[in-house]
Amino acid sequence: MPVEALEGRPARLLETALVDYFTTHPVGDVVLAPLFFGPSAALTDYVPERVKAVKLKFPRAVVRLAPPLVSIADQDDLRVAMMLADHVRTTAHAKNWRRPKVVLVDHGSPQPVVTAVRNHLAGQLRVVLAGEIAALSAASMERRPGDAYAFNEPLLATALRTPPFNDGEVIVALQFLAPGRHAGQEGDVAQICASAQNDFTGLNTAMTEPIGQDSRLAELLAERIGQAAVL
Repeated sequence: MPVEALEGRPARLLETALVDYFTTHPVGDVVLAPLFFGPSAALTDYVPERVKAVKLKFPRAVVRLAPPLVSIADQDDLRVAMMLADHVRTTAHAKNWRRPKVVLVDHGSPQPVVTAVRNHLAGQLRVVLAGEIAALSAASMERRPGDAYAFNEPLLATALRTPPFNDGEVIVALQFLAPGRHAGQEGDVAQICASAQNDFTGLNTAMTEPIGQDSRLAELLAERIGQAAVL
């Protein structure tokens, strides 16, 4: 991200921020609140490693890590699915579409547990939008090559070329928190949609907005902070 987008202040890395804080608060207690849908390697590997390095310098410091936004174990927690569903409804209303098809797309991950979160949300979304949509599929924007990462399938480019999602009105529901080079209006997902529309003249796609600006997200994040555990 360019510095000007951050009001002239460079982005800070986690370890640097923690060192700066504990330098003046050596017995401080910090809670890390991850804006992640699922337990990516950044949370399970990178963050604990960085915290371990910091605590070698500040052994009395306490660092707690909150869980990610979605818990597959909590089948009754529909909050993220409801946010995604409302964004689908908003897009359908803006396009004046009745009973469109929906493809829920995330970035794609080398971690099966992260893809499982996407599939979990797709299942919830299918229930929440029952009667309002014609069909729903989950897809990845991209994946690493090789059979070991086939759990990411289908790719969005494939899904939009496969019946029934290669024809008619299809809403691409973005499981992203913010726009950018992937989820922006001219980003990677938009280019994948445009390419599929070029190949299938009967296909008409529309993307939802990412859910990062949804006010309900702050309430969920606050709850997750209360569930933080010491690393």
